[in-house]
Amino acid sequence: MAQEDGANLPEVLSRVGASHRITDLAHKLQFYDLWAPNYDQDVATLQYRAPCLAVDCLTQALPGLPHTALILDVACGTGLVAAELQARGFRQLHGVDGSPKMLEQARARGLYQSLSLCTVGQEPLPHLEGTFDAVLIVGALSDGQVPCSAIPELLRVTKPGGLVCLTTRANPSNFAYKDALEATLDGLEQARAWERLVALPVDQWELATSGCEVVSGTWAKDGFIPGIVYLYQKRGLRRPGAEALSPSPAVL
Repeated sequence: MAQEDGANLPEVLSRVGASHRITDLAHKLQFYDLWAPNYDQDVATLQYRAPCLAVDCLTQALPGLPHTALILDVACGTGLVAAELQARGFRQLHGVDGSPKMLEQARARGLYQSLSLCTVGQEPLPHLEGTFDAVLIVGALSDGQVPCSAIPELLRVTKPGGLVCLTTRANPSNFAYKDALEATLDGLEQARAWERLVALPVDQWELATSGCEVVSGTWAKDGFIPGIVYLYQKRGLRRPGAEALSPSPAVL
């Protein structure tokens, strides 16, 4: 049953905290199916900023990215990333997600050219190699969701010179996953599969679900957890305008 306007913050923190604690993929997808009708309202209450931060990173790092660019939203959920992209003029949006009910919510937005049911990390993306100008995966890189082993699949469907934008939480319960993710990202860079353009740490990512999730030295007084946005460019022919980019120093 969908919540009424004005979601109760303790209830939302409890639900989000429960989702973070699920590390089994099948159980996580079942949880998201049940959560789908309430998801947008809950994450708004949580002050979840990842979709906006990721799209800002993508568009600010490469302002020459044309509005006709083909963009894939991996683990698209209800379509929050698509809403941010559409607000900036992008229309050629495609999405995949492992939750049928989340896809129903995404479809209702009417922003995607196509939506596909796909459990990323368990099966290949339903797209040909080198299809997309940009690929984003926002909010799904954690235990029980998309495994680090799926990252090369994102790269596979990206055009040479195309962009891959990824996000993850940097709170204590996600430290081990974040370390494994960064080892995967660095390994692909060392293999010259892509080049890091941005690694942007953000203190105010979303409200912490408990006091032990707040990281000392960040905005602890406001009760937020930190996160990070990564942006990579696939090796190959560069997109027009990419020559002007100055990659940010690596942040580990």
